[in-house]
Amino acid sequence: MPDARELRLWQVGRALTAAFVAAIVVAGGVFYGLVVVLDFRGIDKSAKLDANTLFDLVKLSFGVVAGAGALVALIVAYRRQRVDEAGAHREATRLHTERFTAAVEQLGSDSPAVCLGGVHALAGLADDAPDGALRQTCIDVLCAYLQLPFGPDPGDGRADQEEHHRYLALRKVRHTILRLIGDHYRRPAGTYRSWQGCDLDLSDVTVDCDMNFSGAVFSGATVSFSRATFSHGHVYFADATFSGGEVYFIGAAFSGGNVSFNGATFSGGATFFGGATFSGGEVDFTSAVFSGGDVIFFDAEFSGGTVNFDEATGRPPRLLLDALGTPVPASVVLPPAWTLPDA
Repeated sequence: MPDARELRLWQVGRALTAAFVAAIVVAGGVFYGLVVVLDFRGIDKSAKLDANTLFDLVKLSFGVVAGAGALVALIVAYRRQRVDEAGAHREATRLHTERFTAAVEQLGSDSPAVCLGGVHALAGLADDAPDGALRQTCIDVLCAYLQLPFGPDPGDGRADQEEHHRYLALRKVRHTILRLIGDHYRRPAGTYRSWQGCDLDLSDVTVDCDMNFSGAVFSGATVSFSRATFSHGHVYFADATFSGGEVYFIGAAFSGGNVSFNGATFSGGATFFGGATFSGGEVDFTSAVFSGGDVIFFDAEFSGGTVNFDEATGRPPRLLLDALGTPVPASVVLPPAWTLPDA
């Protein structure tokens, strides 16, 4: 869709012609209205043109000319304003592109400290982006960095101490990105520094730190944690609202840490837990509200950890009971109503 600030102006001749025609139509309408309101019966054709009448006609002529000149000046001023606004937008886009290039170069640096500077620079660019497409590009680059291969800790032995420190520094960069994403998604949509409504692709990413989406609203965008691994830390979706768009946890592995959907509301859109494995840690859906939308647990596996749906309301998510099987694993807590035959 074209940018709303893209410059679209008629040619001067067409603009002036349209403006004059509109002015004549308006003036004619006003004149006709006055005639009707004042109840004029006709014009006395026998009256002679005296000096006062001639002077009034001259003043009227000058008034018409002055009005036409003012109309032309108004059109020219409008066009100049539009051209200035378009130029300012192009300049802002150019400066943003230059800053974006420099930030990406920082993010690709071999120095973890420089990378960290690039992370904050890209997050700031996303906040200041003159349009949504540029903001989405910054977010995509941060997500792509998280999806890059990241090896295990080489250990902190004397021989590997330098590599161990480098590993910790690069992990700090990744944790900073995850923290910034959570912080920006918790801000109400439409406010400064809010990324709600933007797509977020954290597929195949390992989430091993605290990440907070509490109170976030997921609507009108695609958010993917497909094949992500939740292994440590706390990830909060508490009181979040899933009211539109699509959120994917397909193939996600909940193998450690705590993931909380406590008090979350699923009222629209689609949330997929297909093929997700719950083998460790704690996943908490306590007091979650399943009032609409599509929440699907097809082929999910529950083999360990704790999954708690206690006090959840609404109908059970689709295919959840099939995935749990009979009897329900002891590690899974369901509301009593969900275990009834007609649940």
